[in-house]
Amino acid sequence: MRAVVQRSLAAKVTIAGQTVGAIDHGFVVLLGVGPEDTSADSDYLAEKISKLRVFSDDAGKMNLALADVGGQVLSISQFTLYADTRHGNRPSFTGAAKPALGEQLYDAFNAKLRDLGVMVATGEFGGDMQVSLTNDGPVTILFDTEAK
Repeated sequence: MRAVVQRSLAAKVTIAGQTVGAIDHGFVVLLGVGPEDTSADSDYLAEKISKLRVFSDDAGKMNLALADVGGQVLSISQFTLYADTRHGNRPSFTGAAKPALGEQLYDAFNAKLRDLGVMVATGEFGGDMQVSLTNDGPVTILFDTEAK
């Protein structure tokens, strides 16, 4: 699984002009699923992201996690994280999981975050979404479970 995690002051996702998910502050997580990924990968990633210490403490150091600051997650399914751009100018997405597996593991990731006490808002799997956020810092962290 691949995830782009952006520390955010506020974020929302809309579909056809209607807000379907929003957070005040926390992380926007763009999540991609690969064909070899498992529920162990989604659990691992949810644990890592929930404990990621990139919020400032009283000394101004990035030392606090979501729970420490009452942060939330806006989780967006993002198969394009598996784009292959090595050949030509049009990316190939054959490296992404099939939709059934992608949706299953996306849902498992969100459920695990909720089990860990994180408030999670989502977009719509496979939907045509518009995501807006105020990136705080900016802080953007990349995760890939193949590198664990």
